Amino acid sequence: MTTNTTEKFSDLYQRAAKRKGGVKALELLLGKKIIGKKLLNDQAAQQGVATLSDDRILSAFTKQIFKSGFVWRVVENKWPNFEESFFNFNIEKVLMMPEEMLERKAADPKIIRNYNKVKTIQANAQMIFDHQVERNTSFAQFIAQWPSSDVIGLWAFLKKHGQRLGGNTGPYALRLLGKDTFILSSDVEAYLRAKNIIDGGLQSKKSLTAIQAFFNKLQHESGYSLTQLSRLIAFASGDNYVQLEAV
Repeated sequence: MTTNTTEKFSDLYQRAAKRKGGVKALELLLGKKIIGKKLLNDQAAQQGVATLSDDRILSAFTKQIFKSGFVWRVVENKWPNFEESFFNFNIEKVLMMPEEMLERKAADPKIIRNYNKVKTIQANAQMIFDHQVERNTSFAQFIAQWPSSDVIGLWAFLKKHGQRLGGNTGPYALRLLGKDTFILSSDVEAYLRAKNIIDGGLQSKKSLTAIQAFFNKLQHESGYSLTQLSRLIAFASGDNYVQLEAV
């Protein structure tokens, strides 16, 4: 039987500061606190997410889907063409596109030609539209109101009801939108395994539940956001090169 060897926030913080050149340098890398020493309710903390229009939600989902397994810089450079080709991700217009139009756009060299990924645009637009009809609220508000203390539940929802939003794709899209979430990068995963917080599949329900509990514990100890805490773990235990997008 393995023994859980979780650390306190203070231990992680001190080691990360030592590796990154001191407290001031570490704070700059972690970014401004979005929660502060006293935890705020999720609705207040995620107010900016709730004000987004649902076309921005679809845009973020699509961007992360295309970034998955591809050179991120190329996706960013071509993104204005994606916006133009898909009506700025207007939900209703995307859903009205006939299959032949979708195939034609997927073959356009102005975007990244991957029909299987292009098809997810309509599928995820349908998820967003169905939510609007069924719950009479925007998908952005739905994301904003989901408690970060159970962000793995939101991951599961996106994986079940959307297309290609499993793994780290959904979490990265949420991070892009401003939703507070940790990211299970290779450095974070290695730390979780080294400390015996998980010992099975990374995406299993058992592992994700244990990971969420660990992050919730660190958050209550520190007042830092989940975003900052996943970065902190990577800075304290992973490669010393700083790559904020990867943590």
